[in-house]
Amino acid sequence: MSNDPRYPIGKWKEQPPTEAAQLIDQIAAAPASLAAAVKGLTEQQLDTPYRDGGWTPRQIVHHIADSHMNAYIRFKLGMTEDNPTVKPYNEKLWAETIDGKTAPVAVSLSLVENVHARWVHFLRTLDSTALARKVMHPENGPMALTDLLNLYAWHGRHHTAHIAGLRQQNGW
Repeated sequence: MSNDPRYPIGKWKEQPPTEAAQLIDQIAAAPASLAAAVKGLTEQQLDTPYRDGGWTPRQIVHHIADSHMNAYIRFKLGMTEDNPTVKPYNEKLWAETIDGKTAPVAVSLSLVENVHARWVHFLRTLDSTALARKVMHPENGPMALTDLLNLYAWHGRHHTAHIAGLRQQNGW
């Protein structure tokens, strides 16, 4: 755990390969954890930043949908092309779009649930050879699919912890 509100579970860092099945289970659990984190929040609470200058729970939910749709596509590219270059996107600007700031969270909760269902179904078919395949990330350099698996398992927990921390901090 971290005292820095930006990184409530610590910063992501490349790690030695963890058991892929555990990471896939974390990705599978992310939609329910995210839904539980925002359950019962009022519109005002959904629009309260988790820290000064931080995103609101609403923006976080939409960000996870944006990010994990991109993640699913990155895995598919990594399995169907040789060392493909994946496209980064400006997540901060995406979070500031009108849908990122105002759309009902239910829209993205459903999206996350369904993208994760498809993604996890796909992930569970990959063996260690497949997970060793690489993509080229323009900002991070070459990344094995195992690295992406670690990153996105962390990512869901990381942002869900932002919402849980906000709830705890405000007694919600």
